[in-house]
Amino acid sequence: MILNHIWGLYTHPKDEWKTIKRVHESLMYSLVHILVVSLIPTICGYYAAAHIGWTIGVGEPIKVNQSSAQVMAIFMYIALVFGVFSLACLIHWMAKTFDSTPSFVQSLELAVYTATPILMVGISALYPVLWFVSLAVIAAVCYSVYLLYSGVPIMMNIPEEKGFIYSSSVVTCGLVLLIAIMALSTVIWGVAFGYEFIT
Repeated sequence: MILNHIWGLYTHPKDEWKTIKRVHESLMYSLVHILVVSLIPTICGYYAAAHIGWTIGVGEPIKVNQSSAQVMAIFMYIALVFGVFSLACLIHWMAKTFDSTPSFVQSLELAVYTATPILMVGISALYPVLWFVSLAVIAAVCYSVYLLYSGVPIMMNIPEEKGFIYSSSVVTCGLVLLIAIMALSTVIWGVAFGYEFIT
């Protein structure tokens, strides 16, 4: 069943990582998982931007028109899926440095399930108040980092000491990747599409 590991990753992550490694689903399973879960922040972000409006501080909520929100949502979805695949490629590429030889599917599983809390917290956009969403995202990022640190030794078949260094390297590269995607999307959006705000 699609998404069947999510509950276990929240309630007993180490045991769930062992189950994921033992069951070892196909590439298609991981693809479907990331394609479905990436819809959560995309749809919630679209609805918040076009219909509810973001509250930055005092004053009226800020909205964009529906066509701008649709374009923004499409690019957000593409960027999220691309980001997870890029993280999987980084995990796979860096594994050789740590004497691990995972398949690309194993690397993708690690990236997909590690990114799941960050993607699922997109539901917080339905209450689009900046401080609330920021706190929710920080909590999700912290839990994703924890999932990565607990999952690397299990999924990559390496000792916990090496797993800590490997995870730290992946976190560093992942943050650089995230900042690069955010910067690129801001530049593309500002230059090519612009914003159309409504009141």
